[in-house]
This record gives sequence, C-alpha cells and structure tokens, in this order.
Amino acid sequence: MPHSMPLFVFMILSLACVYSPLQAQEYVVEPGKPPAFARVIENPELPRVLIIGDSISIGYTPALRTLLQGKANVHRIPVNGGPTTRGLEQIEEWLGKSSWDVIHFNWGLHDLRFVDENRKSVPVEQGQHQVPLDQYEQNLNKLVSRLKQTGATLIWRNTTPVPLGSNYRIEGDEVSYNRVAERIMQKNKIAIDDHHTFVMQHGKELQRPADVHFTAEGSRKLAELAAQAIQSQLPAR
Repeated sequence: MPHSMPLFVFMILSLACVYSPLQAQEYVVEPGKPPAFARVIENPELPRVLIIGDSISIGYTPALRTLLQGKANVHRIPVNGGPTTRGLEQIEEWLGKSSWDVIHFNWGLHDLRFVDENRKSVPVEQGQHQVPLDQYEQNLNKLVSRLKQTGATLIWRNTTPVPLGSNYRIEGDEVSYNRVAERIMQKNKIAIDDHHTFVMQHGKELQRPADVHFTAEGSRKLAELAAQAIQSQLPAR
C-alpha cells in the first residue's frame, strides 16, 4: 500500500479491482436445478440465443455460456427437449413471446430410442423407435417451419453417435436420422453444426463407454463447437 494512501481507500480500490460490472454474474443457478437451467440475467446490449436440445446440450450449456460470455445472452429450454413429439407439444412454451437472434437446436437421440406401447424404454428386441424415421421427418419439418417464423437465425446441431452397447438404442442408428435432418436443413438453408463427425473422430476420448453421453471434457469440446457455430451467426452490435 502506498504510504500516502489511507487504509480504507486502499481497501475500496482493491475491491473494485476484484469486482466490476463486467464481471457480474449473468446466470443464477437456482437450488435443486442443474446449472444448465440457470436463470439468465439479461444484458440488453447483447444478442439473445436459445438452445433447444436433450441431455447432450444440457451437458454443454454451462461451458457454452462461459465461452460466449460478453457476446450473447445464452438461454436454453428449462427441460430435456426429448423427442420431436415433445418438441411439437411444447415449442410454443419454449419460444415464449420473446424475440431471438439465434436458435441452436436438435432432436434425435430420443426419437431413435426404443420404447414399448406405454412409451417406456425397453431393450431393442422388445420395442420400436419412439418416433419412427418417417414420422421424425414429418415432425422435424413442422418444427423447422415454426422456428423459421421467429425470424431468428437457425442452426441445426446434428445428432451425436450412438456407440455399441448404448441402452435402448442401436449403434449407428443416428446416421439415418441425421440424413433425414440434413435434407430438411439444406432445403431450408439452415446451417448445420456438425457434432457427429467430430465425435466419430474423437469419441473414444470424449464419450462414456457404451453410452450416448459425454465426459466433462467431452461436453467442453462440444461447447467449443457450438460456440463457434453460434458466434459466426451473431448479429453485429
């Protein structure tokens, strides 16, 4: 401390160096809720981004927010997005009455999950796809049509790989679903954030064994991909 500076002044200045409005918390984690579902404290100077997806996106949302700190207000739907059928049921609630600059979205892993007649997950030999491929195509077309009405820039995040031994799913089943989704996105001129190729190249390092989910490091890597895709589409402010 400089000899000419009173102690209380020095303490105030020191605190000011540690805390400043630029470092203020922007996402408030509420008790009992996952960090991905944190409440967003809006910075009105920044673009608004909405993440729609299942547990894969829940896993990478916290890291994504860190990567886009000071660049965007990153919201996400407050639930697991599930299959396209859930999307059709809840899309109006998820979009709300707010305006969005960018919407980064995915459905797939729950559509290709095997279920019984009561929609309960079962081994593949005992059930059928929760949403068959032809129905998936119809549902995704409807969802894309609704998302386009928002006027937001849309980014499709394709479905990550299903490894051998994953519960209630068949290895590689996502390829057919991604192929259908790619046709829809190309028809609608929607950018594709290709997580599938990246995971196919690095999955053994990032994905849990015999599981569609990712390690903490894997989620961080997916967050980096999503951040790059989103940042490339953010409007200038």
